[in-house]
Amino acid sequence: MTVAADCIRYAKVRNCFSSIAWRMQSAAMKRFVTTRLAFRELPFQAVQMHPDVEKLVEAGKIPKPVGERLSQLAPGNFCLHKSFGAGKITDWDFGGKKITVDFERSSGQEMDLQFAMQKTEWIAPDDFRAVKIEQIEELRKLAKVDSVALVVHILESHSGMITGEAIEALVSGTVIPEKDYKKWWDATKKALKESRKAVVPTKRTEPIVLRDSGITPAEALLADFESAKDIKGMIKALEAIAADIGAFEHDIAALKKLIMDIDDGAKKAARVQLGQAMQLIAARDEVISGSKALELDPGAVRLSDLIAGSDLGKIADELVNLPSNRQRAVYEAFGTAFGDAWISKIVTVFDKVGARGVTEIARILGDNNGMSALTDHVGSALARRALGPDALIWVCRERKGASESVFGADVGASILNLLENDHLSDGPRKTSRLQTLLTEDKALLSDLVQGMDLNEARNFARRLLDCPVFADLEKKSLMARIIKVRPETVELVSGQNAAKREEPLLVSWDSLDKKKKELEELIREKIPQNLQDVKIARSYGDLRENFEYKSAKDMEKFLAHRRAALEREISLARGTDFKGADTKTVNIGTVVVLTDENGMEQTITVLGAWDSDPDKKEVSYLSEVGKALMGLSIGDDAKVRDVESEQMRTLTIKSISAYHA
Repeated sequence: MTVAADCIRYAKVRNCFSSIAWRMQSAAMKRFVTTRLAFRELPFQAVQMHPDVEKLVEAGKIPKPVGERLSQLAPGNFCLHKSFGAGKITDWDFGGKKITVDFERSSGQEMDLQFAMQKTEWIAPDDFRAVKIEQIEELRKLAKVDSVALVVHILESHSGMITGEAIEALVSGTVIPEKDYKKWWDATKKALKESRKAVVPTKRTEPIVLRDSGITPAEALLADFESAKDIKGMIKALEAIAADIGAFEHDIAALKKLIMDIDDGAKKAARVQLGQAMQLIAARDEVISGSKALELDPGAVRLSDLIAGSDLGKIADELVNLPSNRQRAVYEAFGTAFGDAWISKIVTVFDKVGARGVTEIARILGDNNGMSALTDHVGSALARRALGPDALIWVCRERKGASESVFGADVGASILNLLENDHLSDGPRKTSRLQTLLTEDKALLSDLVQGMDLNEARNFARRLLDCPVFADLEKKSLMARIIKVRPETVELVSGQNAAKREEPLLVSWDSLDKKKKELEELIREKIPQNLQDVKIARSYGDLRENFEYKSAKDMEKFLAHRRAALEREISLARGTDFKGADTKTVNIGTVVVLTDENGMEQTITVLGAWDSDPDKKEVSYLSEVGKALMGLSIGDDAKVRDVESEQMRTLTIKSISAYHA
């Protein structure tokens, strides 16, 4: 129960009893309220108590803290509401338990007194948000003549800290015309940095921090670094120092000591937090490069030292989460770390470092005559169907430039292979961006099939039509692009092929049960909960700036799409226990033993559409491996991708037997 609820409950009890009963109950009720207040830290600000409220307090009818909170809601005072913004209280009605507020977004808003005490926050008359209500013209003049003073006013009204995005929301369109805001803010940011009155970060989503007027800017920045509790905090503090390096013009000795102290932290972090250690060293180097008076000690740890002393796989895993500028610094250090072998080393992590890393590595290799090594690596990975989605996206986007030599049939096969495998897996989607590129880049499919021979184009188009990832309308749209440049593929979507019904999916009873349970949970729990979330989020108001509402609506779309997909899949599913499988050829429900040229054996079990399990060497008959094996007999050769190495191998079928669960 809140203080406001205590106050209203107190008033209700007062109204419920006669004067005699009230006198008997008042002492107990006052003890109740006072006890509740004793256990809470109240956010009351110093507000002169309203005369009407003061009489009630002096008469002992309400506790003093409740009276102070009520006085904050007296006419003439200002308050803040999450949805309505700042407002000025224009009237109150004790008898009706209501107040009237002129909010920025809703003038003459009546509010229940208890609700107002719970949902509003008092703000001082000199708070920027209060001043904006009554003195907007003065603020507009200040924005023109002293924009730094305006931002300082905003910071002081927000406990000394606010993001650039929040400042834009406060002043754009009201204090500053919306069309002029960007130009005004760029100039203001520059002036704010030069004034040293606040720390201005490089990212607009990070807070601008008002400096303490009692210490120098350099002392404040060093204090932030020394008070950092972890590597992340140290990195942020170094970024702030790099952004405001001019503050150390007369205090360079302290900065030199800080630079020396970083070595120990980086060496210790490298053992268990390699990514953060690399970020720390990169941030230190940015500070050094920003000052003419600083230079790196010859014995100091460098990025190249961390790279040379670590496993490349571990480095790739860490780099995925680093921002672009940090990744760039790491890749540029490969030359120092590995000497002449740096190009062969860097290409091995190319398709393992995420979208940002792929772009940075390609740029660095392009600048250092290493593009042929990259295209050789990409071509080999494409042939083995081992290229990841981020690297494939790069190949597609650079098809007229750097990746032109490897852009061909293998790219198309790799795209569909990744999309199908991702669709059949139970984990989170990894190929959404790749699928979006295929559908939104109108020229991609045309460019892709134009370079294929007739059989390659037909096979690609046929596989696209069979791909379960795309809805029927999407398939028609994609096929139209292919047919436009390869008219001979039109036969695949005409006549009987166009009217062909969807094939049933053979699945195990267990996997069918899981799908049905997922659908039931979706319908009974997740969708109703999401509808409630949307309703609650809508009540917060201002849908344009309502993050909760946008998130809930995004989830609503996802759940609807997932429900439709599950209902379609379940309608096509045919459960089976795999008994009685024909073992003359590879079929669903067979165990296949294959041998390579050295006589080494490998066992693969072909099961239902949703039964892939790489750890058990079980594959779906719809997977790439399953399709390669289906229908083959003992003695036949099959080109199969190894489940572990992802390499294409030619294997001979040694035996086929029935699967037993």
